[in-house]
Amino acid sequence: MKMRTLVLLCLWLSLRPCRAPPGLCGPCQPDRCSLPGGCRAGLVPDSCGCCLECGNLEGQPCDPGNRSVFYGLCGSGLRCEAGGGGGEDEEEECVCEEQEPVCGSDGRTYMNMCQLREAVYSTPELHTAGRGPCRTVPVIKVPPHSQVNGTGSSLIFLCEVFAFPMALVEWTKEGRDVVLPGDDPHISVQSRGGPLKFEVSSWLQIEGAETGDSGTYRCTARNNLGTASASAVLGVLGLLSQRNSDFQESKSGSVRPVSGGPAARAQHNTFKKLSTLFLKRGFSVRVTVRLWLE
Repeated sequence: MKMRTLVLLCLWLSLRPCRAPPGLCGPCQPDRCSLPGGCRAGLVPDSCGCCLECGNLEGQPCDPGNRSVFYGLCGSGLRCEAGGGGGEDEEEECVCEEQEPVCGSDGRTYMNMCQLREAVYSTPELHTAGRGPCRTVPVIKVPPHSQVNGTGSSLIFLCEVFAFPMALVEWTKEGRDVVLPGDDPHISVQSRGGPLKFEVSSWLQIEGAETGDSGTYRCTARNNLGTASASAVLGVLGLLSQRNSDFQESKSGSVRPVSGGPAARAQHNTFKKLSTLFLKRGFSVRVTVRLWLE
């Protein structure tokens, strides 16, 4: 009966490892234990304290203490402690005991020693090159994206950069020799640290966009080791203010340009020019167009 209860419990917890509840462990026979493979955080005792199983990784839920009951024990270099959510029923999770970033021999920065140990599992020759982050030229993790918008709209370009030493991020517009925003009151630039360590996020915001704002905008990040940049194209469509004869009402009640009318031709030519510009530069485009009719 006890064994049947255990089987049902394991089926109910099919997404979790099956562990024997206290009192259901038989005699320990180490020679019958199979050694698990693929354990990126090393091996820990199972719930019966007889065989070994994979230790839980950083961020995974865990059982406090030194006995595996439900979630299992944390792996090598990890400890089980309450999460940072602050709730009463906050589950414990595995946290790396060494939080200092390390530089791997592959030139990558690992946020702590536990992450490096995980990487060593798939790359055995990997080792620690030094304490602290790897010194590196800026790397643009999230480049700005090209977009099309209408006059009067507000839009934002985002640029996320990783670098150590930390990078200085600047915005420029092709054809202008000034670092934005300059003295332009409808353009602003904001930067802050994050979202991860040794990263900087910078935003270029244009409020009340005008057709003259169309062009190529470049995010440039630099430190004393080098420079990296990425660009995006902005297309701003002007207001279509034409005679009523340029438009006709459809059966559904919506207003559309008459084929061949001045407004239709203007709209077609604008899109054609913008499409050619985007394709020449190899950009993918997010189009958000609003059309005002007078």
